[in-house]
Amino acid sequence: MHLLEENMKVCLSVCMCQSAERKVGLKNVTIPAGSFTRSHDNYFKRQQKLRGVTVMNITGRTKIIGIFGYPVEHTLSPAMHNAAFEHLGLNYCYLPFLVHPHALQQAVESVRALSLIGVNTTVPHKESVMPFLDEIGSEAEFIGAVNTIVNKDGRLTGHNTDGRGFMLSLAEKGVDVSGKKALIIGAGGASRAISYYLSEKAAELVIYNRSRERRDALVSDLGRIRTNVSALERLDGLDGSGGIDQFDLIVNATPLGLGQDDPLPFDPALLREKQVICDLIYKKTALLAAAGKKRCLTVDGLGMLLYQGVLAFELWTGLPAPVAVMKNALSVRMTE
Repeated sequence: MHLLEENMKVCLSVCMCQSAERKVGLKNVTIPAGSFTRSHDNYFKRQQKLRGVTVMNITGRTKIIGIFGYPVEHTLSPAMHNAAFEHLGLNYCYLPFLVHPHALQQAVESVRALSLIGVNTTVPHKESVMPFLDEIGSEAEFIGAVNTIVNKDGRLTGHNTDGRGFMLSLAEKGVDVSGKKALIIGAGGASRAISYYLSEKAAELVIYNRSRERRDALVSDLGRIRTNVSALERLDGLDGSGGIDQFDLIVNATPLGLGQDDPLPFDPALLREKQVICDLIYKKTALLAAAGKKRCLTVDGLGMLLYQGVLAFELWTGLPAPVAVMKNALSVRMTE
């Protein structure tokens, strides 16, 4: 519990959890309300040429939500959730917590001890957190990963909003997968979350992964609840299975593209016009750029991040999420 308490002491001074009554002039600096003297007020008022800071008001009634990760410094989640809380005038604050894998159980216990409303979990905790929870939602149970934890009177329930978030991101782009043939490249946690919902809507879902063992395990698991899932041996079609141009929708669920020098998951020359190409990486990757040149519809991972957060927000607060506000907050942070 000490780990989480120390993180909270540091993070509470930099979150943006409530509507501000005053704007001050130092970009990316948050000053707790009540800490100003009159001279401080006058000083900051003179800094009108500098913008972008909201004065927060942490009180004894502020409700805390966070994210557990290792690393966690890269997370965009605080930006969109704190913007949503501010917009709705909610006395909530969303904080990042750097949780070493060895301290995960202790951190989960602290959710109860400190009466946190809940937390997100990200790499590498989505799978390993499950034994420490009281209840697991059905989709998270199948997927084998939890990205959202809700604390209800000390009882912790794990959910997975990634798959539904992905489907909502497709809908936002006008993509209807009903009756379509889809390919997912990768068989990790993200692939499992997406395939659970994609196989429900698509006419056929095919899984490709370099590791046949992981691919076959996912296909087998999906086979318990679906009849339209199969494995693909090669992406180039040289084995007679057909090339990637046979698919209406292709999803890259691998990390390829995070690094500037990463190879592409497949040769984009094999694509045809009007295919839908998705990459779960937030930025516009080389794959998406190449697919765009082939006149494919491209979808990056920012929409999935947004909508998994929207669903988590609604689980924690019971309120409709301000989607446009959260989307704008992510867009702003991506340009920084």
